[in-house]
Amino acid sequence: MDRFIIEGGHRIEGTVRPSGNKNAAMPMMCAGLLTRQPVTLHNVPRIGDVHMLLRILTQLGVKGEWLARNSLRLTADSLGDPEPDPELFRQLRGSITLMGPLLARMGEFRVAAAAGGDDIGRRRIDTHLQVFHAMGTSLEAAGGEFNLQIDDELKGADILLDEASVTATENAVMMATCARGDTVIHNAACEPHVADLCHLLVAMGSSIQGIGTNRLEIQGGRTLRGTEYTLSPDFMEVGSYLGLGAITRGTLRIAGVVPGHLRMTDMVFRERLGVDMSYVDSKPDGTATLLVADHQTLRIQPEYGGGIPRIGSAPWPGFPTDLLSIALVVATQAQGTVLLHEKMFESRLFFVDRLIGMGAQIVFCDPHRVVVSGPSRLYGQPVSSPDIRAGMALVLAALCAEGVTELGNAVQIDRGYSGIESTLTRLGAAMERRTD
Repeated sequence: MDRFIIEGGHRIEGTVRPSGNKNAAMPMMCAGLLTRQPVTLHNVPRIGDVHMLLRILTQLGVKGEWLARNSLRLTADSLGDPEPDPELFRQLRGSITLMGPLLARMGEFRVAAAAGGDDIGRRRIDTHLQVFHAMGTSLEAAGGEFNLQIDDELKGADILLDEASVTATENAVMMATCARGDTVIHNAACEPHVADLCHLLVAMGSSIQGIGTNRLEIQGGRTLRGTEYTLSPDFMEVGSYLGLGAITRGTLRIAGVVPGHLRMTDMVFRERLGVDMSYVDSKPDGTATLLVADHQTLRIQPEYGGGIPRIGSAPWPGFPTDLLSIALVVATQAQGTVLLHEKMFESRLFFVDRLIGMGAQIVFCDPHRVVVSGPSRLYGQPVSSPDIRAGMALVLAALCAEGVTELGNAVQIDRGYSGIESTLTRLGAAMERRTD
């Protein structure tokens, strides 16, 4: 098992460019199932989850070819059985967005496993089943077997999602494009990666109105064609580097970011945690460079009247749940006290015992809330990564800690960050990978 050996206290500075959006790449790769013509995606992150999904698609009959470092061409001109490998399927949460395209293309989806991913709490699929039922499919489930089948034909529907589920919205949009009649999706997720998928489908020939809002209108019955599309930068990765720059010495420049994707992240880090940051070098394409200043005076801004402030995760445009772990580590280095409230996953905060072991002053209130008082002096310790974002948060803690941290289960971080040790070493970190 791979592990990272990290010596803290080194100056981190230079320029880093985020990869393409991981959470856009997964459903966009699955969207390649909707046409027999090649779909070429650019700025695809070369991470563990992408490689695993590509293995699943290949086993289904999709031809996948890396044209360049981050350009991937997918051709689904001939598909086999509509049943992904159950061992791979259960390891990858993003595999759930195979369901809609396979139903639309083959009329059936079978699997003998539940979708996997990070162990951060229960991830219900009821919203997906709500969509599938509304559009004309039936479910048979028994003895671990899961079988979805179109009853007669895929038909458009007026659907109010019972929650703003990202992956359910993505499955619904992909199915609606191929359905007979029009579909309206209310309470749709509207994250940038959902918008990326919608823009790809439009480039493939779909008609979608309301992209970027919580009400989507899709004209059905379209025959989709091949196309090329470039993924937007991963704003979760941007937030991770922002947290890194805030708690280490040195000026960090994060190039090629989309400021509009970072409005709530900006509010939390700048206004709540006191990070000195600014946007420079704005480009005609809407991107800019995020500059995180060298000398930081991190201070938590209290609520009006002196109350303890709260940072809570929420669906878009709220603060992303995937960045709560990063904000928590930054809070350990800020003057003051803050309550962090994870509303979406009951196991997201279970990694804080590692931070407490490193010296952080954290009170665990319940599975969803912790109180952090800072600044704390952190010390290197043997720790392990439980999931992608917690793993990256522990990397940040190790880089600002005194001494050496041994971070086990590095494969979790590899699932979401491509070549993280080489990137951070280039910026000045003392970090190496070891394989047992």
